[in-house]
Formats: sequence, C-alpha cells, structure tokens
Amino acid sequence: MFSIFILTYNEERDIAACIESALLSDDVIVVDSGSGDRTKAIATQYPVRFVEHPFSSHGQQRTWMLQQVPGKYDWAYILEADERMTPALFAECLQAITRSDAVGYYVAERVMFLGTWIRHSTQFPRYQLRLLKRGQVWFDDYGHAEREVVTGTTGFLHETYPHYTCSKGLSRWIEKHNRYSTDEAQETLRQLVTGRVQWRSLLWGRSEMARRRALKDLSLRLPCRPLVRWLYMMLVLGAWRDGRAGLAWCTLQAGYEYLIVLKVEEIKHPEYLTGEQPVAETDPVACPQTTNEEDLGHLPLMELG
Repeated sequence: MFSIFILTYNEERDIAACIESALLSDDVIVVDSGSGDRTKAIATQYPVRFVEHPFSSHGQQRTWMLQQVPGKYDWAYILEADERMTPALFAECLQAITRSDAVGYYVAERVMFLGTWIRHSTQFPRYQLRLLKRGQVWFDDYGHAEREVVTGTTGFLHETYPHYTCSKGLSRWIEKHNRYSTDEAQETLRQLVTGRVQWRSLLWGRSEMARRRALKDLSLRLPCRPLVRWLYMMLVLGAWRDGRAGLAWCTLQAGYEYLIVLKVEEIKHPEYLTGEQPVAETDPVACPQTTNEEDLGHLPLMELG
C-alpha cells in the first residue's frame, strides 16, 4: 500500500471528489496552504488527516510534506485537488511498488478542458513524477512549478489520471496563470543569464523528460515565442484534431506565453511602468539626505530661513 498526499489551496469545489477518488488508500493526507474557503470543513468530513503549512513555493511545499509529515507507508502518491485517482491507476501503483529497481514512477496526465480530453495540444503523454519512495525524492523550484531530484532509478506507468484544469472556471485559471507568469518571467531571465540549451538532450536524448526540458529551455530564447508556440501546438502537435476545445486551449497557452514575454520586459525595464528612469539612491539631487530636527537646531538662522 502507499499513502496519498493531496495538495490544496481554496479547493472547496474539487476537494470532495478528489478525496473520494483517493480513498482507495487507507492513508490519505491533505496538505493545505492556508485556504480561506470551506476546504478544511469539507475535507475533515472524510477519514483523512488534515495538515496546514504556509506556502512558499511548489517545490518547497512538496519537499516539506515528504520530509515532515509522517505517513503509514514508505511509498507516497502526490495528487492535486483538480486531479483524480482512478481504480486502474491505483492497481498499477500497487504493482509498481513491489518492484525493487525503482524509487519513483512517472504518470501521464489527461488534461480535460471544455468537457474534452485535450490529447494532442498537451503533448500527451506528458509525464510527472507522482509515485515515489520517501527519502529518495525531493523537489527544487523551477519557474512557477518544480522539478524532481531523484536518488535512484525511475520508471513509467501505463495508466493515466484526469486533470480538470479549469474545474474552478476560466476566471480562476486566468488568475492563477497571471501569478505563474511572474515566476516564469523571473525563471526566463535566470535561464538567459546562467542557463544554456542542452542540445545533446534535445537532439539525441533517450529520455523524453530530458528532451522536453531541453525544448523548453530552447523556447525561452526564440523570438516571437507566443506565435511560435501557437503554430507548434496547432501544426506540429496537431491540436486541430482536438476540435474547438483544442483551438481555445492553444490560444490560451499562446496568451500565457505572451504575458511572460511582457513581464520579462517589465522586469528588465522598470521605467516602462512610469515613464521615468529609476533613481539611484546615491544621487544627491534626486535623493537628498534627510535631516532630523536635532540637526536643524544646530544650523545657522540664515540657513533655516
């Protein structure tokens, strides 16, 4: 058996269905980032443990959870509130943890949008490390998300899980990706300065994960990134086969990419916000030294006038 951790923040719309899907395990732990809605009230109606911890970043929250929250089992599965565990995936996870040659397993998501599985637009199968052996895996931050650090070998599971990416409505999706774009803009600048494209992984890499990460690093350096992404998704990935939902998804993703590009420019050129050049703190004219009342008392009267 394995524990199931559910990460939450203001998830009153999703948490009940998510927990009900996870109760295939007898050890379900909800790790909440300080929800202000009814998430806790709903979750605690089920036979689960509810733990609260302030959110710092996705990577740090996962690492803290795995290191500090005790579970009944050595193996854990990470689930988010807008995702579901399925009986078929649960059964395959049980089989996987009996093998001794891996400390983690990647699972592919099925992105559900406008009632449709967006298969082509999302590069299915797109894998994330979800089933892992505690003490062998932790997470680092990367942009708005995280990347796993593994001490051992990993494998891939055949079964998938549904991800209802707009379960809280399009407004919530836009709000969330507005926050994400800020983190991605900062990561873009960091990569442009200190990172480089892993051409070997991109062209000849044996790992699909390594190829996709190298492709992302390359995409940060491309001109017209939003347009390139839209054309890539529509023509190369074949998003047109996902119908109206696929077209809408590609347009949203291109808009998200454009928001990142604009925020990169905003960070690089803060004067764009006000039309004024930032003032250096050492400028004696623009930033005069403050004078307290005690100093004024020692000045000649002519200077006080």
